[in-house]
Amino acid sequence: MSPQVLRRIEVGVVIAAVLISVLSVLLVIGAWRNDQTIESDMGTATAEVLSAGSLRSAIAFVTPDGVMHNPELGVLYPTNLTVGQHINVEYARSEADLVRVAGRDASVAVIPAGSVIAVTWLIAGPLIWYLRRRSGAEAAPEVSPKFAST
Repeated sequence: MSPQVLRRIEVGVVIAAVLISVLSVLLVIGAWRNDQTIESDMGTATAEVLSAGSLRSAIAFVTPDGVMHNPELGVLYPTNLTVGQHINVEYARSEADLVRVAGRDASVAVIPAGSVIAVTWLIAGPLIWYLRRRSGAEAAPEVSPKFAST
């Protein structure tokens, strides 16, 4: 491959790694912002887990005004929930579909996001190094052995 192609691949790898890193940081910032919204106008309730997954769990709960809520996007921080389980939740009274498992906050998103960033750069770093080394070797002119100094 030509040095220009290798350089473009290298730039693509850097851009992809930076984008993944930025998105991971934005995920944590978004979780923190959701927590701030909940904490600024917090209501609490007991919810029933309708479906459980590591990324999304559906719940249903009743607010003190008697309204049943089933947040379309599920509950924040849904790990280790089981169907039929009754859990305490905290929600924003002004936006009852913004709900999290009581006692959990954005700090639970830091380790997964950090892990994604670390793995991304553990893959991208050596790949970038390899591409730079290869493009540098291909860009350097070869010296013929008969013209090499002795």
